[in-house]
Amino acid sequence: MLSLKSPLSGLLALFLLGQVSLARAELPEFTELVEQASPAVVNISTRQKLPQREVAAQGQMPDLEGLPPMFREFFERSIPQIPRNPGGRQREAQSLGSGFIISDDGYVLTNNHVVADADEIIVRLSDRSELEAKLIGADPRTDVALLKVEGKNLPTVKLGKSDELKVGEWVLAIGSPFGFDHSVTAGIVSAKGRSLPNENYVPFIQTDVAINPGNSGGPLFNLDGEVVGINSQIFTRSGGFMGLSFAIPINVAMDVANQLKADGKVSRGWLGVVIQEVNKDLAESFGLEKPAGALVAQVLESGPAAKGGLQVGDVILNLNDQPIVMSADLPHLVGALKPGSKAVLEVVRDGERKRIKLEIGSLPEEGDEIALDEASGIERSSNRLGVSVVELSAEQKKALDLRGGVVIKEVQNGPAALIGLRPGDVITHLNNQAIDTAKTFDEVASKLPANRSVSMRVLRQGRASFITFKLAE
Repeated sequence: MLSLKSPLSGLLALFLLGQVSLARAELPEFTELVEQASPAVVNISTRQKLPQREVAAQGQMPDLEGLPPMFREFFERSIPQIPRNPGGRQREAQSLGSGFIISDDGYVLTNNHVVADADEIIVRLSDRSELEAKLIGADPRTDVALLKVEGKNLPTVKLGKSDELKVGEWVLAIGSPFGFDHSVTAGIVSAKGRSLPNENYVPFIQTDVAINPGNSGGPLFNLDGEVVGINSQIFTRSGGFMGLSFAIPINVAMDVANQLKADGKVSRGWLGVVIQEVNKDLAESFGLEKPAGALVAQVLESGPAAKGGLQVGDVILNLNDQPIVMSADLPHLVGALKPGSKAVLEVVRDGERKRIKLEIGSLPEEGDEIALDEASGIERSSNRLGVSVVELSAEQKKALDLRGGVVIKEVQNGPAALIGLRPGDVITHLNNQAIDTAKTFDEVASKLPANRSVSMRVLRQGRASFITFKLAE
């Protein structure tokens, strides 16, 4: 047993103290960063007048507007409360969030959902003074809003380059969680380029920085004290922080802010395609070495892709020499391009690589999808897949912009039922072959290989996707 008075014990103690000191030296020091950056971080509160019929019962959870329950905005648009005088007519909804000043004359960045539908926006500075803000513009697609307050020589943040961030890098957030102004939390970058449900144009920065309601719209800093993101969403099952938070890259946010400042709106690039992920089975059916790229499930009529020669079944592997690893990478890259610019796509078509040159279009406003009417074809077939199909009428082909295809009238027990096909689904391709008639469908179906991934292109309520399945012997 080692004596505490022995020379070896003294050396061991010095070694352990040295290791502790070294560990402390490797941890980041945030105090100077916080002192310099905090003055430019602001608290944002809003007021919205509500008709009496829209006032929710006290304590009732607001509607999440279709967002998946695990991916929620920070609920800054808090629950409308019933006033103390129930007989009065005045009703107000209040929200609370954060923001930061990007110019000394008073431009402020925050999230769109913090200020959406507000009748009054109040910005509170670090010295507790309050200024009324004007909404310059907002972009719901990226959840970015640009505000303006009247002021001179205001404190500002330093802007960094979010594309230079590295996974594992330390980052820090300053905001007003639950109304506690200028609260500081820190963590690391967990991942980059994350795509979230219903968010097609933001390659989110994922972090483990503790973010809660009230942080939304606030800045995410790197260790150089530069803003690299806007805290926007969290992954949660409880409504509070659970270890995953997401920030809008500052490069994306500033591009949006500059367009809002100049034009009052944001224009984005557009291809005019519906894409889907390439999984292992689809990769096998399309002759790819590994799952990668974005599979073109639908090409919209008269869109840039259609004019440029892109076809259904093409797998897009890169855009302007930037690789498409996941299908979600494509909307980020296309959206960042200016309408009218030229682009080169590398695709796999029929097992061969091709380069397609086209002109990027401008993303249109969201429209209604074309619904499929009741089929009126006269030819019906039944086959080994376990479906009864009829041919599309001329009117249906025109409405769906199809040259051929068959619609499912009945799904029997069999492979079709197992893969989730439904009556009303339209089949346009089977095993990489175009289906123009019910007869063609039967012929292709009768020759399908066994124990090998087979692809099928299906339209459901006007939206196309590829699915895969395997037939037993």
